[in-house]
Amino acid sequence: EVPSLTDDEIEQLRAGDGMGLARPAELNGYPGPKHVLELADELELTPEQRAEVEAIYERMHEAAVATGERLIEAEKHLNNRFRHQHIDEQSLAAAVGEVAMIRGELRTVHLSAHLTTHALLSAEQRAEYDRLRGYTASE
Repeated sequence: EVPSLTDDEIEQLRAGDGMGLARPAELNGYPGPKHVLELADELELTPEQRAEVEAIYERMHEAAVATGERLIEAEKHLNNRFRHQHIDEQSLAAAVGEVAMIRGELRTVHLSAHLTTHALLSAEQRAEYDRLRGYTASE
């Protein structure tokens, strides 16, 4: 469908997956909502926390899927410019800029969800999350 993206990348973009885009947050004490929900029992989330994290995840997922589709289309447009030999330096810069802008928006969607999730959890829950995810040594 889009030669510049693998089938796996397209599938992940359409599924709203993180694809490592939020790694700076994840590895520095800012848990992601999807994994927090997977570890809800171990983290002893309150019903209120669970509901808020579910809402964060739903908003993130919806935005990630929509932005992922836009990214696929932008990559398709760039590819078609080359395929049909309708490209010059100016249109190249514009097409690559569009891809980069959308990729940045997608990364922001994921990182923002980590930022918001971080604020809902206690320091103890964040530390336990890091331990459960293997980011800190077990005691």
